[in-house]
Amino acid sequence: MASWFYRGLRRGIVTTRYPKVLDAWATALPSPPAFHSERLTDVLVDHIINACASGALSRDEGELIVDLGKCTGCGRCIDIAGDAAEPSGEPLLASVARQTLIKTVPIRGGQRSRE
Repeated sequence: MASWFYRGLRRGIVTTRYPKVLDAWATALPSPPAFHSERLTDVLVDHIINACASGALSRDEGELIVDLGKCTGCGRCIDIAGDAAEPSGEPLLASVARQTLIKTVPIRGGQRSRE
């Protein structure tokens, strides 16, 4: 084990390659939430934002903003949201740009469709 460490120091390598295949144990890790837009209401969004201990959830004019860079995968929002959220199943997130980790979800629950 120490040989790869010393080899990296000599060559100046500070990271390892990203794995080509997800390890089987990774599916058991907590994952960020996936929200269902049509089931989100204003009241529900306020509850899940207040429950988020990491500050990963916020809102802006009819949209829920999910910052995956701050999310710890604790599952509090999923517990509160019921069928409006579920684990995304993506335990490993990698991005070159910070902005790609910020997702917006329209709040459409409780709105009647116009026919």
